[in-house]
Order: sequence, then C-alpha cells, then structure tokens
Amino acid sequence: MMETFMINTNAFRMTDKDFFNFCIQNRDLRFERDKNQNILVMTPTHSETGRWNANILAILWMWNNSCKLGYAFDSSTGFTLSNGAVRSPDAAWIKKGRWEALSKKDRQRFAHICPDFVIELKSEYDSIKILQDKMQEWLENGCRLGWLIDLEHKKVYIYVPDKPVRVVEGFNQTLSGNHILHGFKLNLKDLLT
Repeated sequence: MMETFMINTNAFRMTDKDFFNFCIQNRDLRFERDKNQNILVMTPTHSETGRWNANILAILWMWNNSCKLGYAFDSSTGFTLSNGAVRSPDAAWIKKGRWEALSKKDRQRFAHICPDFVIELKSEYDSIKILQDKMQEWLENGCRLGWLIDLEHKKVYIYVPDKPVRVVEGFNQTLSGNHILHGFKLNLKDLLT
C-alpha cells in the first residue's frame, strides 16, 4: 500500500472509459477511484514495502503456476468493482473460470471483477483505518478472502465474508488459503528473507 491524496471530482464525472483514458494519459502516475468517484493519487511504494510485496507476489505466482487454478495479479492492476470503485490491491488472485468468462476487451481495461483473494500491505506510513475500510470494500464487492498484513506491528488481519475479522499476531505463522486457494500457504517468516 502507498500513501494517497484525493482529488474531489464533484465538478465532473468520469465514465469507466474516461477514467481508463485518464490513467493511460498519465501512465507515470498511479490512481485508484473510490465508490464516490473521487480519484486517489498513489505515491510510489516505499522500498521495504516493495521488497515484501515482491516476495508475496513471487510466492503467490509460484503456487498458481504449479496448480494452474487461476491467475495472479500485481499491485499495478486495477479492478472495477460493482460499487463503481476502481481499486488495486498489493496482490490478487482470481479463479480461472471467473477470469476467462470476461470478454477480452474487459480484460484489457480495469476488468469488471472483484478478485477472489487480495493482499494489502500496511507500512508504517499507511493509515490502518483506511486500509481496513478498503478490505471491507473488497468483501462487500465479492472478495472471498483477504489478508491485511501490518508490517510495522507484525499483525495480519484475515477477512472472510460474514465472519468477524481474525487477527494473527507475530510473524511465526503460516497463513493458509483455505478453501479459496487450495494448497496455498504463506509462511510469514519467508517474507523476512
């Protein structure tokens, strides 16, 4: 996750196509759009957070490459949610059949789909409240499993629909993808190397 600032767009509204073109025209910047159509400008990831993100994505990609159950996505990927927001998690995974059911045109934009699984990383500069709200938004739009990893406090918040958020403390744990990502495990100690 990155620090953000918001551009209030009450004076104008962008369609999905307008927002996509706006992002293309400003490709050196990273944007999200919230459900109220405000544009969130993202700062670059801090170096340590970027290293952790790369480790997580590599582990997710290797698992997915071996089982071929779906598709893994990096932190640059935007997804258009059913509430109109366009969000980018730090890492995401979508079940194969769901992704392949999308049109080729939709897959080449900010696809109209919510990932089955997302990971968000919280660095010391991020607001836990903003990230917790974002995790709830993922769930409200169809995400089936989410992990909010708090690097600073060595905590993981586990989000599953219709269940209270579970908190795992310490990085001597191995997280399991459970029934969503069959056989996927993330040993938090592996992230420290």
